Amino acid sequence: MNGAEVWIVILALGAGTYLIRFSFLGLIGSRRLPEFVLRLLRYTPVALFPGIIAPLVLSPAATDGQFDPARGLAALFTLGVALVTRNMLAAIAAGAASLYTFLWLLG
Repeated sequence: MNGAEVWIVILALGAGTYLIRFSFLGLIGSRRLPEFVLRLLRYTPVALFPGIIAPLVLSPAATDGQFDPARGLAALFTLGVALVTRNMLAAIAAGAASLYTFLWLLG
C-alpha cells in the first residue's frame, strides 16, 4: 500500500467509528431508553471482558500462542480473589502478584 491508500483507510475507519458513536450519543443521547434496554446494557461489561481476557490467557502472545500454566493459574487465582473480595483493585494486585510468582516458580 502506498501512503495515499493508508490515509484513505485511516480516514474511512475514523469516519466509521465517528458515525457508530454518533448513532448512540448524538441521536439517542437525549432520549430516555426503555427499561429493558437499560437492563440489558448492564450486562455489556460482563459479556465483553471474557472475550477480551480469554485469548490473553489461553494463547498469550508472550508464549507464541501456546498455553502457559503460569498465566492460567494466575487467571484462576485472580478470578478467585475477585469473587471473594468483590474489589477490582484487590483482584488486579493479586493477579499481578500471582502472575509474577507463578512465572518465577514454574520458570
